[in-house]
Amino acid sequence: MAGRINDEDVKAVRDAVPIDAVVSEYLQLRNAGGGNLKGLCPFHDEKSPSFQVSPSKGFFHCFGCQEGGDTITFVMKIDHLTFSEAVERLAGQAGITLRYEEGGYNPTHQRGERIRLVEAHKIAAEWYAEQLATGPEAETGRAFLAERGFDQAAAQHFGVGYSPQGWDHLTRFLRGKGFSDKELLLSGLSQEGRRGPIDRFRGRLMWPIRDIGGDVVGFGARKLYEADNGPKYLNTPETAIYKKSQMLYGIDLAKKDIAKASRAVVVEGYTDVMACHLAGVTTAIATCGTAFGGDHIKILRRLLMDNGSARVIFTFDGDAAGQKAALRAFEDDQKFAAETYIAIAPDGMDPCDLRLAKGDDAVADLAEPRTPLFEFALRQIVSRYDLDTPAGRASALDEAAPVVARIKNSGAQHEVAVQLAGMLGILDTQFVVKRVAQLARWARDRGGKGPAPDQRQRGTAPQQQAAPARAAAPGPALNLRNPVFATERELLKLALQRPDLVSPAFDAYGVDEFTAPPYAAVREAILEAGGAEFGVQDPQDYLVRVREAAPDDAVRATVTELAVEAIMLHRGVKDVDDVYAGAQLVTVRRRAVHRRIRDLQSALVRQYGDAAQEAATQNELMILQRYDRALQEQGPGAL
Repeated sequence: MAGRINDEDVKAVRDAVPIDAVVSEYLQLRNAGGGNLKGLCPFHDEKSPSFQVSPSKGFFHCFGCQEGGDTITFVMKIDHLTFSEAVERLAGQAGITLRYEEGGYNPTHQRGERIRLVEAHKIAAEWYAEQLATGPEAETGRAFLAERGFDQAAAQHFGVGYSPQGWDHLTRFLRGKGFSDKELLLSGLSQEGRRGPIDRFRGRLMWPIRDIGGDVVGFGARKLYEADNGPKYLNTPETAIYKKSQMLYGIDLAKKDIAKASRAVVVEGYTDVMACHLAGVTTAIATCGTAFGGDHIKILRRLLMDNGSARVIFTFDGDAAGQKAALRAFEDDQKFAAETYIAIAPDGMDPCDLRLAKGDDAVADLAEPRTPLFEFALRQIVSRYDLDTPAGRASALDEAAPVVARIKNSGAQHEVAVQLAGMLGILDTQFVVKRVAQLARWARDRGGKGPAPDQRQRGTAPQQQAAPARAAAPGPALNLRNPVFATERELLKLALQRPDLVSPAFDAYGVDEFTAPPYAAVREAILEAGGAEFGVQDPQDYLVRVREAAPDDAVRATVTELAVEAIMLHRGVKDVDDVYAGAQLVTVRRRAVHRRIRDLQSALVRQYGDAAQEAATQNELMILQRYDRALQEQGPGAL
């Protein structure tokens, strides 16, 4: 058991290390008046700072969760240390030698486990760095760094090292420093071999991973040799001091500038952090072998203070993996009060490659916020759909609207909903705004769980209303007697019963001019049978051929039904004539033209800024509008 630390030494530690200096290593503090400082509590989630520090008294207190105490208490709670471990850590920072009252001080056996593991990592980091700087074998590692634009000074600044290829070089070195095999295995620096502990990292470039307080708690190791069968990057396993979901590489170097600038730049790799810092972007950090998540957000929120001007910029590769990582980051976007952005370098380069290709200024420019993360996420969703069709726009809206509905700020939610309408090319922006607001209400009613599954698909985009059945498969839910389909039904009855009244114009109608899938299938069968023109030439065999051309029994049944159903005539009219047939032909054609006009108007919204595409679309739009006026004024004569 460890001896009891001398009371005078404990007091000396309290007096020597100011509480505000310790707390500010973990969160941003601002003036609270009366000589006190305030910040976001690190012990519970909060939006407004209720955590206060009194430098003159040496105490902290949170008015939200009631946590409080002195400097030693803070270190115990924030880093999960025992009293002795916290005092020992603070003493080390202050350069105070502690006295133990029961049998004196034995650094090997009496110090806490965490302190021992941190010390082992500190010694290992220094040893790795020495190997890189002077070891002949490490030439491969030095060449790797040089090829990526990092000289010896850069390696020293970030503490980069090299692990020799032998089985137990570091293990033997740490044993010589008094560490037991158990401690080496617990630290993750060694692993079990056939004859005892061996080095976990061998023949790799080593990046020390430090916690927010600056202690080395793990390593990221990059493969250098083809003969190495391990993964490209190998990280320290989960240990008592290393939890990868809570680690941000570079946070020890970046924390002060993050707090000062209210900005953090999240990159993907260790060399990207190095490239950014050397290019002047000193707020760059990276995750350590895991996706950016909730624990990382908690760390940044304490530094950013969640003020209105805070920015978090994510830089991801332009490839599919990078886009997937960006979408994962967006899932946690609403946990920030800060505004979040995404930056993708030209040609999908990462910051390290960009610095090599275009210099420091290009890296600094990349870190400037441009595309909001929500916009990127929505564009990724929208890009999966065919926005030239009403069905595609409706489906994209169904997937994207719940994402916008998650935005908690109502003003921002409204603004993003308007932008979503523009992305989709939906002209009725209020429809999208109301749809998003409706989903947000459902989510609130269900305790934030999102809209009920059976409610998400109820919304229909206005552009789809002219052709509601185009995206649906034929089935019992489709009411073919719906007035929306009445004119299409009448025209098909005419084509089957009185082809002489609609030929040859009918044969020029496309299948897509019939919006109900069963009607489109009948139109296709008529085409396969030779068209209405064949019905004029051989009326006896015509219906038989159309039925034979039908792809299945359901379509054949619809052909029969349309062939025998009475044509709807106005009261007082005894027989169908050219005028009635012409009216059906014109109405079906005009509705198809109107749908295409809406599609083009939607495309113009999405093409804003692309002069060539806009010109081509405007030209087609003008032709269609002229054609529509001719149909209105001339009737069947314009067909």
